[in-house]
This record gives sequence, structure tokens and C-alpha cells, in this order.
Amino acid sequence: MIGAVCAGLSKGGFSGLGLLTVILYASIFGARDSTGIVLPLLIVGDIGAVTIFRQHARWDHIWRTLPLSAAGVVIGTLIMLHLDNASFRPLLGGVILVLTVLQLIRLRWPDLYGAVPHSRPVAWALGLIAGVTTMVANAAGPLVALYYVAIGLPKMEVVGTLAWFFLIINVFKVPFSAGIGVIHGSSLTLDAVLMPAVVVGLLSGRWLIAHISQRMFDSVLLGFAALAALRLML
Repeated sequence: MIGAVCAGLSKGGFSGLGLLTVILYASIFGARDSTGIVLPLLIVGDIGAVTIFRQHARWDHIWRTLPLSAAGVVIGTLIMLHLDNASFRPLLGGVILVLTVLQLIRLRWPDLYGAVPHSRPVAWALGLIAGVTTMVANAAGPLVALYYVAIGLPKMEVVGTLAWFFLIINVFKVPFSAGIGVIHGSSLTLDAVLMPAVVVGLLSGRWLIAHISQRMFDSVLLGFAALAALRLML
């Protein structure tokens, strides 16, 4: 339930909390199999986020990254076909650790990524990497958020653009996840029980983001995420 609430909070503006959802579910259900449990919960959060923040989306930036992200999902599926839970744990831990470090760097030096070029090759490369990462770990949110921040989108436009981008890409992932066996009847039954907690997290995130310093909140959160990622790797 805590992991589901964190998934909702991540869609409500506290994107770093999505890493905790990934870590908690990987610890309980196994790194590979947990991806199929987390995905439907994220889609519920995406639908709620689109409902709340849809007017802030920047579709020009969504279309620049989306096609290569779809290709990245296909590549990520091929990677997952050759990995079991035991070998997937260090890969997942590495992905989370890299994303955590990137987030911590952004919090320490907010303008460091400001020089990222706005060219299409950069958007395409980001989209491809995000597609692979979201397929193998459901952990591309901080990565894409970093890109949107780096190109200068205001906070609300970042949240609204992320909402639509991940709703589209997460729905696109469903048949691939079902095809490799990580989404099945038992996982969907569990998701049905946990979905109300996602909604609670989403609404809480919408309220909290206006009342709490996200910088301080994310700093503490990402510290724990880094420790948990190292645990997965080692």
C-alpha cells in the first residue's frame, strides 16, 4: 500500500517517489516480475495526472521524444526476455542509482543542465534511453523530468507534459509486458486492490506540492533511494 501511495505521489508532482515504488516492489516480488505489478498502478496515476494537469502539457516536446521512446520499449522488452529476477536485480539497482545521482546533482546545481541543447538528436537520444529504462525498470520519470527542466519548461508544464507522455508510453507497454509474462491475472488482482491507494497518493501529491519544499523533500527521499539501489546491486 505504501508503494502504491508513492506511485500516486510521484504522478502528483513528487517524481522522485516513483523510485521508492520501484524499489519496494522489487524487494517484495522480485525485480523483473515487479515491473508488471507496478505498470497498471502507474497507468492509474497517469490517468489521474492527465485529468488534473492536462491543460499544462506541451505537445511539441511530447512528439519529439515519443517515437524513439516506443522503439526503446521494444529494445527493453528484448532485454527482459533474457533476464531472470536474480540477474535483473543489479541492472535495476544500477538504473535507479544513476537516476538518483542525476536527481541529486540537479538539486545541488539547479542550472547545471540548463545548457542541454534543444536539438532533435538530443530529444531522440533521450527518448530512446527513456523507453528502455521505463520498460526494464518503470523508472524513467526522473530522467524525462530532468530533460524537461533542462530545456526550460516551467514546473506546471513539466508535470502536465510528463502526465501525457507517460500515459501514452505506459499504455503502449502493456501488451509487451503481458507478452513476456509479467502482467497476468494474479498481478492484476493485486493491482485492483492497490489502485485506491494510488488515487490517495495522487490527490495528496497535488495538495503537498503547494505546501512543502520539494527541494528538501526530494533530497531526503533520494538519499534513501540511493541506499536501496545499492542494496539491490550488492
